[in-house]
Amino acid sequence: MSEKRAVSTQAAPTAIGPYSQGITCRGWYFFSGQIPLDPRSGTMVGKDIVEQTKQVLGNISALLSSQKLTPKDVVKTTVFLKNMGDFQAFNEIYSQFFSSPFPARSTVEVARLPKDALIEIEVIAAQHEG
Repeated sequence: MSEKRAVSTQAAPTAIGPYSQGITCRGWYFFSGQIPLDPRSGTMVGKDIVEQTKQVLGNISALLSSQKLTPKDVVKTTVFLKNMGDFQAFNEIYSQFFSSPFPARSTVEVARLPKDALIEIEVIAAQHEG
C-alpha cells in the first residue's frame, strides 16, 4: 500500500479548490483543512468561534469515520484562528473532541481564511497496527 490515494466522503464538505479532502499513503492520513461548512448545503455554519469549532470538528469526525478512524488516531493538528482572542473558547471545545494523549498541535493566528471563516483545522492521522 505504498501508492497514495485520495480520501473522499459526502459526509464532509467537498473541496472548494484543486485539492483532495484527504490523501492516504502507507497507513498515514493527511486531511485538508476544514472550515465550518455544512456538508449538505456548502454554507457557513455559526457566527461565533464555539459554533464554528463544533462544525469543523464534526467535519473532521466525518472524514475520520469514512476511513474507519477516530479522533484517537489523530497524531497532529494545525489550527488556524482568525483571532487569537478566541483561543480559550476554541480550546474548551477542542478538548472535548480529543482526549489524552492529545495530538501534537500548532495554533496560529491568520489574517483571513476561506469564506471568512473564524477557524480552520487540518489533521494528520495514523492507522493503528493490529
